[in-house]
Amino acid sequence: MMSTLKNWLVVLFVAACTGVYAQQPDLDVPYVPTKQETVEEMLKLAGVKPGDVVYDLGCGDGRIVITAAQKFGATGVGVDLNPQRIKEANANAQAAGVADKVRFVEGNLFEFDFSQANVVTMYLLPSVNLKLRPKLQKELKPGSRIVSHDFDMGDWQAEKTIEVGNDTIYLWTIGN
Repeated sequence: MMSTLKNWLVVLFVAACTGVYAQQPDLDVPYVPTKQETVEEMLKLAGVKPGDVVYDLGCGDGRIVITAAQKFGATGVGVDLNPQRIKEANANAQAAGVADKVRFVEGNLFEFDFSQANVVTMYLLPSVNLKLRPKLQKELKPGSRIVSHDFDMGDWQAEKTIEVGNDTIYLWTIGN
């Protein structure tokens, strides 16, 4: 009950923020950064390790793939529709010293190829998660992990759910 209430409050907050970003490209989800503590727990929950390729869908300022490279030894790709976020993410990767391990692509998630990822992270809205679900299930290899901040994937039961402060993190593995 509390989790459902929290999810609706987040949806309302995000909807309210949409007006602030009206001058931005037509975004399905406004930019709301994930707290660093939650980023690290998402990557831990996914079991990110050296050799993993982490894709962050709606990457914002790049903090998830940058952290995956810095602290977990992975490489990463961030995808976002907003060119300003891509510029910011590239600058952040340069400042963090991981520009050779990560890249950021301006693009539409529904037209992007996820087949090279073995970890996918996202902080999107429930409707976007549900729309992406069949694409992720089709393109990701068995054993690939998907981690979502705050929103589930409908009737696809997460194999693990954890709480980090006020955030909920969900984990699914392709083929499970």
